[in-house]
Amino acid sequence: MFSEYRGIPDQAKLLIYLSFIPNVAIGFIYTDLSYFLPNVQGLAPTLTGVVGSAMGITLVALSIPLGILADRHGRRKMLLLGNVCASLSLIGFALTTNFALYLVIAFLEGTGEAAYAVSVSALIADKAGDQKRTAAFSLLAFLGWVAGALGGFIISSVLALQGLGLDAREAHVVLYVVVGLLNLSITPLLFKITESPVSQVRKGILPRKSGDVLKKYIAYSIAIAVGAGLFVPLMSFWFYKAYAVTDAVSGPVLGVTNLLTAAVVFMSPRLARRFGLVKATVMTQASSMAFMLAIPSSPTFAVAASLYLVRVFLMNLSNPLTQSLIMGLVSPEERGMASGITASLWRLPNSLSQIAGYYLIGLGLLALPFYIATGLYAVGISVFWFVFKDARLPEEAKPQVTVQSSSLDGPEAER
Repeated sequence: MFSEYRGIPDQAKLLIYLSFIPNVAIGFIYTDLSYFLPNVQGLAPTLTGVVGSAMGITLVALSIPLGILADRHGRRKMLLLGNVCASLSLIGFALTTNFALYLVIAFLEGTGEAAYAVSVSALIADKAGDQKRTAAFSLLAFLGWVAGALGGFIISSVLALQGLGLDAREAHVVLYVVVGLLNLSITPLLFKITESPVSQVRKGILPRKSGDVLKKYIAYSIAIAVGAGLFVPLMSFWFYKAYAVTDAVSGPVLGVTNLLTAAVVFMSPRLARRFGLVKATVMTQASSMAFMLAIPSSPTFAVAASLYLVRVFLMNLSNPLTQSLIMGLVSPEERGMASGITASLWRLPNSLSQIAGYYLIGLGLLALPFYIATGLYAVGISVFWFVFKDARLPEEAKPQVTVQSSSLDGPEAER
């Protein structure tokens, strides 16, 4: 299994390792924000959903223009912008309780997400090459899940801070500021990533060479994004409503979920080599749906958390596989734009469905988000199979049916 990871180019490994702290920050905010804003800062649950949607709308609005800029003028610049904006948004959420300011901070966070989305996948694909691309994305996912777990674990630090004499709100504020400053501190190290030369200067707005494959992927992605938005980013809030468990308990539990997912995601390259990227993706994601259906009928927090853990690692085992698939099929000079399009058309429906998720959970309809999501996942996974089952990447195609990376006329948060 570890042999799959030998030979990843140094620049790709450097970028993957430098992504660790930003992923801690991402794991922290996405584990806790749905609890922090309504239960600590006093924001109404529906308005909390609006803030989450504002983050997503900003990402959607900026992903395409930032993707164009990344492809034309440098992807490292977008990486730097993303890290700075994400760091400042963490600090901002802690230092105000004003809803209007939260919308400004949401714009800043969405800008950071967009800049990161259009740069990191494209840079890793550039640096790793076809033969090590799937391994590189799997290593990125492995470290990302470990970092996300750490982000969940550190939420329990509020208890230690309260032991020092701070009240619950003060402890949360200090923790958000510390995590934001830690994330900001790695910005100078990102200058060590060298910019990959752009072989061609793109003209126009939409990706001409990669349009067909992106349209097919988006049909799958939207169905999964809407389903995931109904419950995945809201789990700390859902656990509180279902079992009266605070974020000091649910945060570390969600962190364990991330950690165990990291362990299994290390197997992704081996699964891809044995079954192919598409079959491996469909097998793992389809298996996750049975556990998703069982979560809302769980009698205790421990049972629900255990089922959620299994669902998460089965569903997200395929994350590096779908990333590698898209970056392998699209044209290299359009990878920044492709990353922006896939990120934006994931994030918008995902963010909008969060409002519905908050509303349903707030009404006490705790099972309904899971049932709706299961149906949407079934549709999305079926679409993915039918549109990509005949796709072949350069590194896995047989000689007589090799698909050139420039020929795309025939037959990429946590989900």
